[in-house]
Amino acid sequence: MEFIEQGSKNDILYWSKRLYQKDMSPSTSGNVSVRTSDGVLITSSGVCLNDMNEDDIVLIDYNGNLVSGNKKPSSEKIMHTEIYNCRDDINAIIHCHCPLITAFCVAGKTMCEPILPDFALMYNEIPLIPYYCPSTIELADAVADCFSKDNNVALLKNHGVILGADTLQNAFYQLEGIRAYVQIYFGAQVISSPKSLNKKQVAEIRQLYIKK
Repeated sequence: MEFIEQGSKNDILYWSKRLYQKDMSPSTSGNVSVRTSDGVLITSSGVCLNDMNEDDIVLIDYNGNLVSGNKKPSSEKIMHTEIYNCRDDINAIIHCHCPLITAFCVAGKTMCEPILPDFALMYNEIPLIPYYCPSTIELADAVADCFSKDNNVALLKNHGVILGADTLQNAFYQLEGIRAYVQIYFGAQVISSPKSLNKKQVAEIRQLYIKK
């Protein structure tokens, strides 16, 4: 794979296409952004993530105002900028409507059952934010409040999922891991019912990670 500069338009294009091709951002849904020294690069409104080119990525400031580009920024731009404004350690954000993950959101269910060591290691719980109309300041404020409490991912009720990380690559891999968790959870329900690790087993895996 050719070199892709983190935080660049090519970085957004590459991981956006991966999102679509992995069935995590169907049709024209979803938006992706990265923090730069000049502001926030973000995907434009109403574009399929698989079909984008560089012109479909615009630069906005941390208030959501267009700085450069000839397309309309994503309608969820304020949700992105509010996270960046409250978390200096987050430099990349993915928001998508992955069908499997969104099924949890539609069911109004948090992800908190430690059915896998990887999940138990990374999360106590993935919180579910109450429903707010998409693209509103109310939704952006609720998401920012959740992320200000050191959450890096949140489910949006009847909407989708939003995740922040230091790079788009890490954000994508975490999102892929969450989708795998959901697939396994649903599969276990079909066979019988999900069986969680107990508290002792969770403590053991976390202790093992600390020792490493």
